[in-house]
Amino acid sequence: MTTATTEPTVPAASPDQPPRPTAARAVGPLSPEYRAVTIGMVALVALSAFEALAVTTTMPTVVAALGGIGLYAMAFAGPLASGVVGMVAAGGWADRRGPAAPLFTGVALFVAGLVIAGTAATMGVLVSGRVVQGLGSGMLTVALYVVVARVFPDGLRARVFALFAAAWVLPSVVGPLIAGLISQHLGWRWVFLSVPVLVVPAVLILRPALRRSSQPDEDLPDDDAPAAPAGSSPAPSAPPASSFDRPRLLRALGAGTGVLALHVAGQQRGLAAVLVGLAGLALLAGTVPGLLPRGTLRAARGLPAVIVVRGLLGAAFFGAEVYLPLLFTTERGLSPSQAGLALTAAALTWSTGSWLRGRYDGRWDDRTVLRVGCASIALGVGFAALAIWPAFPVAASLAGWGAAGLGMGLTYPMLSLLTLRLSEPEEQGVNTSALQLNESLAAAAVLAASGPVFAALVANDATPAAYLTCFAVSALLAATAAAVAGRILPADTGR
Repeated sequence: MTTATTEPTVPAASPDQPPRPTAARAVGPLSPEYRAVTIGMVALVALSAFEALAVTTTMPTVVAALGGIGLYAMAFAGPLASGVVGMVAAGGWADRRGPAAPLFTGVALFVAGLVIAGTAATMGVLVSGRVVQGLGSGMLTVALYVVVARVFPDGLRARVFALFAAAWVLPSVVGPLIAGLISQHLGWRWVFLSVPVLVVPAVLILRPALRRSSQPDEDLPDDDAPAAPAGSSPAPSAPPASSFDRPRLLRALGAGTGVLALHVAGQQRGLAAVLVGLAGLALLAGTVPGLLPRGTLRAARGLPAVIVVRGLLGAAFFGAEVYLPLLFTTERGLSPSQAGLALTAAALTWSTGSWLRGRYDGRWDDRTVLRVGCASIALGVGFAALAIWPAFPVAASLAGWGAAGLGMGLTYPMLSLLTLRLSEPEEQGVNTSALQLNESLAAAAVLAASGPVFAALVANDATPAAYLTCFAVSALLAATAAAVAGRILPADTGR
């Protein structure tokens, strides 16, 4: 998994003597110059993954201990909404000041939220901690992407994103088991309080690389830029900008509130549900366009189409994954641990797809790979839905969901890479936040819409129709993403 790169040639001693090339050496994300930053970033991603899976596993125990079942869904919707604000704040901040400050701030908020949740005496306080944690998680994720852009050359970025995906594998396999053991023997609070202890070493490893990546752009070498004429004066640096874009932050707050309103509306009945839902939609309609690059809502060629495809695929995969364990346990009689095999299978194949994409970056046509990935996701969703029929083998559905994970692994790193490649250096943070923000909003909107429909159909003894409806929506979203895939490259590329 190493890429051969050649060091710059040594200047010749005289005009008649040709340059002497230095020995080529293999350079990869774990080469000495990148090892510390790679290990630090992968550790943070793995800890975030463990936290997400562990909290999902232990939340029923939390509700049993604290009460407040009415806030159960909000414990998951809250960090999703606040994460939108964190993504927007970190994007502009990282572009202006480098990724160090937003990353450290995100880690601090992430840890603070975990401590608040882990020491909460009521469900309301725990939800508040989850909101703080989500804000930090959103900032952390965007800042890590900008670190990748600032530290690693383009030829290594695909492999770094593949390592990010691989960092989810071990937490996916052992996370729920470890969380269950911690909750049973030490208490559910340690599921929250154990993660901050491990976050600090990862941040300390990252500090030297963060100093480098946070240098002003004019101080960083640019291999593609022409040399300035001898004796010329350097270009004046841009005037200092505010670290925060207040209008953009206000839009993010409005979008986050809109997401929460949709979730609240799904828990209401009658006129209250309609009014709250309309208010949420109005907030989203008034704020989301200002958070995304121009042309995103019409899937314009280039970056806007990339962001649209990411949102469609995220909504397709996670919109189906929510119902998959429930389907296996309630309709096919599997235990929770057996149903979790589907999530483990998808995590493993996701990592495999990311590795393949990173290994063959530049050798495969992006649009073709994207269409194959979309088809794999749609196929996996279809096989998962077939589990509603008792005669259909559960093993086939598990394998099918593994195909969906493979499709996500093939497509996600590529969409992240394209976002960086299609962005100017000073816009990488904002555009990365837009990529992830759109994914979060799309997934939240689909779940907020599917939840009430699912509950209503189940209440009317139409359980098969409930599952099939939700999975059909996911398959349709994946098919739509395949249709948009041909627009991911700008019109002037000639491809």
